[in-house]
Amino acid sequence: MSYETSFYPETRFGGFSNLDGTLLFYVRVNVLLQPEDRVLDFGCGRGAQSEDPILWRRNLRNLRGRVSRVIGLDVDPIGSENATLDEFHRLNEDNSWPIESGSINLVICDNVIEHLPNPTQFFDEATRVLAPGGYLCIRTPNRLSYVGIASSLVPNKYHASLVQKVQVDRQGKDVFPTLYRCNTVGAVRRELTRRGFDAAVFGYEAEPSYLHFSKVAYFFGVLHQRLAPGFLRPAIFGFARKTGIEPTPGPR
Repeated sequence: MSYETSFYPETRFGGFSNLDGTLLFYVRVNVLLQPEDRVLDFGCGRGAQSEDPILWRRNLRNLRGRVSRVIGLDVDPIGSENATLDEFHRLNEDNSWPIESGSINLVICDNVIEHLPNPTQFFDEATRVLAPGGYLCIRTPNRLSYVGIASSLVPNKYHASLVQKVQVDRQGKDVFPTLYRCNTVGAVRRELTRRGFDAAVFGYEAEPSYLHFSKVAYFFGVLHQRLAPGFLRPAIFGFARKTGIEPTPGPR
């Protein structure tokens, strides 16, 4: 059963709502791109976005052929099967990036930070590989939201089965253990500011897809989406530009 058309009737015309977080995130990513750019997809995975049933959203996420090169980076070798990439690299054993310094124009990190044991290293490496004026685009869950709190309370070994029950279009092989070590608006903003980025970091809430198991729960999710303050919204969006300012020393 689908509740989207009841609460978001515009989904009848194209299959997506006006609040679709994936669309809004990737529209902004696309606006920042130039045809000559080199893009790094950190945590690229197997390319599950290629299975998106909404063609327009699927094409928006596939940058291959519209920029100079799309490079994938992941700890899992399954990234070599990702059809949206021009080339793939595995993370080194120490999780450093096998990418030349200053060689990337835009880094995408889409729902990956929540899985990282050392987010500080991620921000350091992203800063290193970006050329001056390059962009870092982040989307990650907010651990202060009802989704983040519920996820933190449920042991990781049960995440895959639970997510498949509440998100019918999500496959278990695309669910990974979560750590939430840099998953508040303030934490992401501090990491970017410390490295001299010009950044906008904010909470965002799309349709309550995690509450699809019940119409009553979905209704309260819609209320939350309309009324909750930004720091409690389920998703964190971060868009940042490397300015060339020296990073500010911080806790390691």
